[in-house]
Amino acid sequence: MAHLERLMVPLAALVLLLWAVPGAHGRRSNVRVLTDENWTSLLEGEWMIEFYAPWCPACQNLQPEWESFAEWGEDLEVKVAKVDVTEQTGLSGRFIITALPSIYHCKDGEFRRYLGPRTKKDFINFVSDKEWKNIEPISSWFGPSSVLMTAMSALFQLSVYIRTSHSYFVHDLGIPAWGSYLIFAFATVLSGLLLGLCMIFVADCLCPSKRRKPQQQCTKKTSPEFSQPLKKVEEEQEADEEDVSEEEAEDREGASKDPSQSSIRQRCVGPSSTTDKS
Repeated sequence: MAHLERLMVPLAALVLLLWAVPGAHGRRSNVRVLTDENWTSLLEGEWMIEFYAPWCPACQNLQPEWESFAEWGEDLEVKVAKVDVTEQTGLSGRFIITALPSIYHCKDGEFRRYLGPRTKKDFINFVSDKEWKNIEPISSWFGPSSVLMTAMSALFQLSVYIRTSHSYFVHDLGIPAWGSYLIFAFATVLSGLLLGLCMIFVADCLCPSKRRKPQQQCTKKTSPEFSQPLKKVEEEQEADEEDVSEEEAEDREGASKDPSQSSIRQRCVGPSSTTDKS
């Protein structure tokens, strides 16, 4: 009997523990979980978002306050959410999270960074008293839905993919670290060449180069409208050349017939030039 009584005590404690644990874990949390797939729901309504990491001590200390604040979300008409930056790297890239925990307030697509005290009371006052109006919203250029932040999100996801690929090459395949670096270097050069070829192809399609066409003046036939004026011009040129040749011929004949007159003229010119020099 004594032996049975000793066994009943641990069994009762075990039953109580099993009964209490499901009640504690079965408690429904009012904090919503945001991912890279459903983050667009932030663009409608009022939100309070926390960016955290499981290994961050400050984030772990904030969790009880954040859970308590989420219980007031329905009364305040605000949705309380959280984002795990270790799993949702693309979403953390959209907000460029550099410190943990980071808290943002969103109202109809306008995002503001919360920098106040991190207690349930301060969170409630921030929403109920509309203290967020005193904070300047983030520019649309740096908003999570902008083209710039979308590209930043892709870069964050690419960095995570490269890191996981490197660990796969080194740990799973047994490739040395320098071999993994060579693979990434070759992939980078190859992707750069392909991107350059694509850019040249697109530029050639949009702005094609002007090619000089060979002149085909000889092969082209003159139209009948311009043929007659051209013939007239050629005939006039031939007539002028004939007149000039006739005049030259007459001058030559006159010079051959009167050689005495030309000599007399030369003699007359000769002494006068000497007298002028004296």
